[in-house]
Amino acid sequence: PTVLHYGRPNRGVKLMPGMVFTVEPMINLGGWETVLDKMDGWTVRTKDGRRSAQFEHSCLVTRDGVEILTWHPELWKDIPRTMTGVSR
Repeated sequence: PTVLHYGRPNRGVKLMPGMVFTVEPMINLGGWETVLDKMDGWTVRTKDGRRSAQFEHSCLVTRDGVEILTWHPELWKDIPRTMTGVSR
């Protein structure tokens, strides 16, 4: 099912242990509005055409909370350094 990133508490899909879902934020230099590429039906771009980045984490719902399956500190340690100095 589609699990939205917004909504009202206690509405929608109830997350149960064993379910896996993704969190896919976009970080945009411009506005939040997006458009879907009509050619491939998959690619999402910002409506204003400004630069953006998108990444994804796969999350496993457990009895005790959530385990981020794609979190590997060794792979992510250079992200802040890599993101500095980004220019147009």
